[in-house]
Amino acid sequence: MGGVSTVGDRVDRADRVPKQDRSRATRQRLLEAAVACLAEHGWAGSTVSVVAERAGVSRGAAQHHFPTREDLFTAAVEYVAEERSTALRALFPEGAAGDRRVVVSALVDLYTGPLFRAALHLWVAASNEEQLRPRVTELEARVGRETHRIAVDLLGADESRPGAREAVQGLLDMARGLGLANLLTDDTARRDRVVAQWAALLDEALG
Repeated sequence: MGGVSTVGDRVDRADRVPKQDRSRATRQRLLEAAVACLAEHGWAGSTVSVVAERAGVSRGAAQHHFPTREDLFTAAVEYVAEERSTALRALFPEGAAGDRRVVVSALVDLYTGPLFRAALHLWVAASNEEQLRPRVTELEARVGRETHRIAVDLLGADESRPGAREAVQGLLDMARGLGLANLLTDDTARRDRVVAQWAALLDEALG
């Protein structure tokens, strides 16, 4: 009898959790699992079934939230990109930092983590998938604009100054290149030297 009562209690507690909250939690688990799968297995190995299993939900539940594979993976990369922006801003709650090298290092770190690896797999897939390409292109353009805006704020850049906008964009392009280099080997030592040099160049370019 005691065992039946315990099961009943668990069911009662589950029923008391708002359905909307359970749905939101399931969606987030799916997004996080999708990004992890892309980073570890690439596009070819990241099916909806694989992601659903990793998230601990049924394939049907996954398709309820994301009807197509493209819906799932573009939403996953967007979700973590937004989380990345939030985390970066949290590092500098006062806005522009006094030491630009710290900001440059933080921006470079955006391109050496699991999100960049996952996004790279998505870009490769989008180059061959007509249905996926326009969605990923639009997403990357939006994320790029947001990242540039954050960089301008954190570096204290005045974009009315000649060359300032190009200096900030050059930093982000360089960071992307460092992220690519880090995919195959641990590039930490060289990356640290490049970060120091870019911080010095930005001090000169931005004033």
